[in-house]
Amino acid sequence: MTKNRLTQIEKRVERIKTSLARLGPMRPGSLTRQYKDAENQKGPYYQLSYTRDMRSRTDYIASDNVAEMRRLIGNYKRFKSLTAEWVDLSIEHSRLKMRLERDL
Repeated sequence: MTKNRLTQIEKRVERIKTSLARLGPMRPGSLTRQYKDAENQKGPYYQLSYTRDMRSRTDYIASDNVAEMRRLIGNYKRFKSLTAEWVDLSIEHSRLKMRLERDL
């Protein structure tokens, strides 16, 4: 069972690496629509907010760049998800490998 699980983990890690290599450009943060006059919802603009190197940052995004920015943010979320899964699998792999070596 343990050797089989180790093989499953190794295969999944390889698929994760392949997916990461295909991601392309990315941006962290959240994109929100703001209004210059919030009460009457006039003068809309888009704002990208994120934290990098322990500093909060804000970028203003032109309306014609919103779709691309959403794609880049999606890539970043996918990157974070895949790397978190990779770390979890690596921890499990390490524990199983130590158990297997101990039981020999």
